[in-house]
Amino acid sequence: MADAELQTFTSIMDALVRISSNMKSIERELHCPVCEEMVKQPIVLPCMHSVCVLCAAEVLVQRGYPPPELPPEPNTPTSSPNTRSPRQTRRPPPKTDRLDRVIRTVCGTHPGRRRKDTPPVIMLFPCPTCGKDVELGERGLADCLRNLTLERIVERYRRTVSLGSMAVMCQFCKPPQALDATKGCADCRSNFCNECFKLYHPWGTPRAQHEHIMPTHSFRPKEKITKEMNYILGNQDSIQAQITQVESGIAQTEVNSVVAKEQLNQCVSELRGVLAERQGALAMLMEGARAQRAGALNAQLSEKQSLLENAGLLTYTQELLKEPDQPCFVQAARVTHNRLVKAIEHLQHFSLSADPSFRHFQIDVSRELTALSSMDFIQAPLAPVIDTQKTLAYNELYLCWRLPQDSAPAWHYSVEYQRKVGGAGALWGRVWSDGSSGSNGTHCPWQRLDDVGGTSAVIDKLEMDSVYVLRVRGCNKAGFGEYSEEVYLHTPPAPVLSFCLDSRWGLHAERVALGKGQTYARSVPGMTLLQAADRVLTSCHLTSDLLVADVSITEGRHYWACSVEPGSYLVKVGVGVEAKLQEWFHLPQDMASPRYDPDSGHDSGAEDAQDSPPPFCFLTMGMGKILLPKSSNTSTGPLTAPLPPRLGLCLDFEKGRLTFYDAHSLRVLWEGTVDCSAPVCPAFCFIGGGALQLQELIAIRSTEQNPPRRVTIQTRATDASH
Repeated sequence: MADAELQTFTSIMDALVRISSNMKSIERELHCPVCEEMVKQPIVLPCMHSVCVLCAAEVLVQRGYPPPELPPEPNTPTSSPNTRSPRQTRRPPPKTDRLDRVIRTVCGTHPGRRRKDTPPVIMLFPCPTCGKDVELGERGLADCLRNLTLERIVERYRRTVSLGSMAVMCQFCKPPQALDATKGCADCRSNFCNECFKLYHPWGTPRAQHEHIMPTHSFRPKEKITKEMNYILGNQDSIQAQITQVESGIAQTEVNSVVAKEQLNQCVSELRGVLAERQGALAMLMEGARAQRAGALNAQLSEKQSLLENAGLLTYTQELLKEPDQPCFVQAARVTHNRLVKAIEHLQHFSLSADPSFRHFQIDVSRELTALSSMDFIQAPLAPVIDTQKTLAYNELYLCWRLPQDSAPAWHYSVEYQRKVGGAGALWGRVWSDGSSGSNGTHCPWQRLDDVGGTSAVIDKLEMDSVYVLRVRGCNKAGFGEYSEEVYLHTPPAPVLSFCLDSRWGLHAERVALGKGQTYARSVPGMTLLQAADRVLTSCHLTSDLLVADVSITEGRHYWACSVEPGSYLVKVGVGVEAKLQEWFHLPQDMASPRYDPDSGHDSGAEDAQDSPPPFCFLTMGMGKILLPKSSNTSTGPLTAPLPPRLGLCLDFEKGRLTFYDAHSLRVLWEGTVDCSAPVCPAFCFIGGGALQLQELIAIRSTEQNPPRRVTIQTRATDASH
């Protein structure tokens, strides 16, 4: 009995589906091919296709034809003033406004031109149905006949599309001008004619997203469920295609899982028995993923199969529609509605519930194979590389190194140093690790700094004017590694004199500025140099800027170092008698006169007293060069040499001798004499632009590691009268 009722119900549903399909087919035949709505005032084109007269006029105007003469409006119940929508009564007929807008947009305005002046034009109308250009003749649309038959069919169709026996009227048109409702809004729970539906659901607003249904007197959920069921029934082909795709995905899952397992077994076999346990774990993980994906796909398959005709969900829904009890129907309809909405959502946005491919289950064992092939005993660190550019000896010794890139890491380092004793060749003598020495010098025992944590070390308590050999090696769990190559450093010939630049002697702030800590100075050419350049053809009156140390030397031997910027114009570095320096600074003389040149080649007393030492001793450097004055024991003139990175000076106060060194290698550059009968000060003289930096102490360098300080000079206008 149940089977008979089910067959009867199925036959009824098939009939309803066919009727609904036929009604939809008829409705499509009544649509205008231009605006895709029910035709209004249709006309018959020469190709026997029908189109709205206003739509045809718009198409012609858009193609550049003059505004056509429209045929008179037919007197039909759907378009007569008695039954027109109140929206149309509140403003002029829309066809005229719409046509005027199109005419103004496409054709523009031509004042002073009359229609009868335009020659007759044969119009070609592009029929959207057949796709051909149809010749309308000289009168254009006026020669086309009204399709009154189609207009009456549209009128009758609108009256019979309602589900009830009584016509559904628009709820927003005012009687007696109310029109038949053509659409119902399930969200607003109201019926609308076409014009009112557009008025209350404007485009671009949330109301435009409301679901429109056929006009009805009852907005029970059964209206939504019916539409949802019809949508599913109308997409049976899509459901079947998706089922086929799911079945294909299941088959691909099985095939790809087998291939993935073979690849897994092949990779695991290369690792032999070491990774046997891991193989089982990966296999179980893959099997779980396969089972999970297969389960998801099978569930999706069952879900899709339930959406076919005569399936569980649709059968239950069809039975629900026959429920006579209203409360029971409403209670069950909510659940059914949710299931149908979910089914429709999955139908519209279909995708496989699981990925059938196993591309995420591939194994790359190249790194593991490399690690296994390179497995070896722990290696000690390789020999470090000492950075000779950063390693230096000043008041203390600073050693810096690094490990090679392919070296094993080091936990700590051991730094060893040894003082060389011997002749001049001791600097380059080879010190052997077994304690033997080259023929050029003897050696002292190696001293060691253990457990050095970083890659640098500071060695103090060194002897002056000595050569030290240094080496370093790293240590880790495997023990000590190889020693680095030995490097040789020469300590300064005298204790280091620490001082700052003194700015108390009337420093010209517009030309010279000191850095923080007063160990850095920079000079820029000012107005004085420009004024002197104006007199360059008659004389050379140049003014120099002198800087002195904030300490004076009265005894002993002292050493200090500085670096001169290679781009400096002229910089003089040396010493001078403090009293003479003050006199010379406060009374600047003609720099062109050799008598007052503080350079030791032509000192201030060289012409009057040949036997007395000069009060000043300077070396001149600039533009990357250094000028070495004429020596007293040779007949050669002054020589130039490349400017070293650091310049060292050693003053022997008792002997009155100043020695200039290349501070990096402590190679002697030049020696000069100076009067040491009074206190002597380190001095620096700028002529033009230039900069210099005093050598910082090793302790400061090792703790701060700051770059050389630089000063931004802001020049000021100088009084031209000075």
